Amino acid sequence: MEKTLEIPPSAPPHLRMTEEEFEAWCDEDVKAEWVHGEVIVHSPAAYIHVSIASFLIQVVGLFVQHHKIGIVVGPEFQIRMPGLRRVPDLLFIAEPRRNIIKRTFVEGAPDLVMEIVSPDSVERDYREKHLEYEAAGVREYWLFDPQWQRTQVHALNNAGKYARIAESAGVIHSTVLPGFWLRTAWLWQDPLPNTLDVLRELGVL
Repeated sequence: MEKTLEIPPSAPPHLRMTEEEFEAWCDEDVKAEWVHGEVIVHSPAAYIHVSIASFLIQVVGLFVQHHKIGIVVGPEFQIRMPGLRRVPDLLFIAEPRRNIIKRTFVEGAPDLVMEIVSPDSVERDYREKHLEYEAAGVREYWLFDPQWQRTQVHALNNAGKYARIAESAGVIHSTVLPGFWLRTAWLWQDPLPNTLDVLRELGVL
């Protein structure tokens, strides 16, 4: 399909278009989100962002695959929610909800989303996406902030609001992925831990 809008090199990262225009314009070569008519084009990710994302996709993805409980996708796949097209670093969809995966996006709320905070995404990740994912019904929202070496995990409570999952002895347990946990110090090591060693601790190997 022919693109309906071209971004010149000097254009600012924020543009406006309809969802239909965005869908026609945004292809696999462009990482962008659509938020109530505004297009947010993402800058190239820093090495620490890419390395943490790769680590999480391997660990979470192989854990989920081992237990046959669903599908892990990231970091280029869109979520389509009312008025929104977001691109999280990682998303998990439970096996019974596999039908929400479409050709180029997920229709509705995944069961779990993980985001890695960049210097230019602090407000977006901590506030905007927090409220959006909560309203859409994303059951669990993980945030990793390399700058402050901070991890936050929020799970929907019975009132449909996010409640913080407390860290205990340096470990956070998921309420959505049965038996899954992360030692938060893993994320801030340089280099990151060997994936196989982590999977052994998680009982996958």
